[in-house]
Amino acid sequence: MKNILIILFMLPLAVFGQTEKQKVFSADEFIQQVKQYHPVAKQAAIQVEKAKAELLSAKGNFDPTLQYTADRKTFDGTNYYFYNNPELKIPTTLPVDIKTGLEDNGGKYLTSEVTPGQTSYVGVEVNVGKGLLTDKRRTVLKQAKLLQNQTEQERLKAVNDLLFDAYVTYWQWAAAYQQTQIFNKYVTVAANRLRLVGIAFRNGDRAVTDTVEAFVQVQNYKMQLSEALTKLNTASLELSNFLWMANDSAYILPTYFLPDTVAFVNTTVPQPVEDLINQSTQTNPSLKSYDYKLNALDAEKKLKFQTLLPTLNVKANLLNKGYNVVKGVDGNFFENNYKYGIDFKIPLFLREGRGEYKKAKLKIEETNLELQAKKWQIENKIRTYYTEASLLLQQLQLAQTNYNSYDFLLRNEVLKFTNGESSLFMINSRESKLIETQQKIIDLRVKYFKAKYAAEWIAGLLK
Repeated sequence: MKNILIILFMLPLAVFGQTEKQKVFSADEFIQQVKQYHPVAKQAAIQVEKAKAELLSAKGNFDPTLQYTADRKTFDGTNYYFYNNPELKIPTTLPVDIKTGLEDNGGKYLTSEVTPGQTSYVGVEVNVGKGLLTDKRRTVLKQAKLLQNQTEQERLKAVNDLLFDAYVTYWQWAAAYQQTQIFNKYVTVAANRLRLVGIAFRNGDRAVTDTVEAFVQVQNYKMQLSEALTKLNTASLELSNFLWMANDSAYILPTYFLPDTVAFVNTTVPQPVEDLINQSTQTNPSLKSYDYKLNALDAEKKLKFQTLLPTLNVKANLLNKGYNVVKGVDGNFFENNYKYGIDFKIPLFLREGRGEYKKAKLKIEETNLELQAKKWQIENKIRTYYTEASLLLQQLQLAQTNYNSYDFLLRNEVLKFTNGESSLFMINSRESKLIETQQKIIDLRVKYFKAKYAAEWIAGLLK
């Protein structure tokens, strides 16, 4: 009888309501699904695609252009004039534009500067002063390339933030499930204890107060189980916020999905803090985004510097009769068949240029200060979360030691109870302490996971 009492009083964990359908939904499987299908991850990817479209648009400034101008006037039987001028213009990434075209002009009243008949030309436009080193279209192209890289870092940052929330929510769900398992077990243990005490009472071996004590404990565990189930339901719905399918529709976490309880109890030591800081310096998307931002500001500064230079544009065209512009070209030909021009302009005080250039330099200085402050802030937060995770590991070890001690005391108390040397009150007291310690261990594990992932999150390593 004593052996039966010991076995029934110390029932192993009873898995409540398990069926063959139950499936372990691992953290890795969950995170992979979040990265693939969550709207935030997809929106971040769309921003990258928009940046690619912006780059394509910037490249359009270097597209060759074909234009055609035609004008004709005939009045009262007189052919006043006609103009037919197709032209091809080819921009380059240098401060040079290449132009070539044909002209077919005629009529009684042509403009004197227009050559009658069929002619052809090829020429260049060169910015010798302002626009020599860079100009707006080249700057826009460079900034669009940098924006694409910067947007990729913004995508990584959004995913990093999303995965941190997802990890924390997953382990909170695992903790809520573990809580229900604890009270599932002890409801069963307490119910069996009540049944055995009732038998002992009817046989005259136990007082009525023991049956009341056992009944109250059953009711107490049922209340705690109900609270745990409510928290599990809330945690499941919170986890459902991250569950999406490929067709962009959300779904509720299936009731037969179980968390990975093996991984939940496997609290590994986090990476060394200096490794986290070094990785953060090299790969943190928040910091890398600043690098691209600074490069874009530097490109803007170079463009603003061009406003300090005079405008000096040189245009030169080689002309020829007919539609073959290079026919009969020799040294003498160059002396008599050309057209050139020069545009020159410079503001006398350069106040606008100096102001714009100074503002561009100040923007870079301001952004550098922001970057340094951000780096220091991230390093300190990494140290804070790392220290918190390390201390929580120590607390977990102490709590586990306490649990082992309370488990030993409970078993010993049950043995004494079966020998008539203890009371049901003492067993319930020992058991409550054991359960309290189990709950403390679960809470510490959740806090540990949160601190561990927070250190990796602030370092920008969740991808």
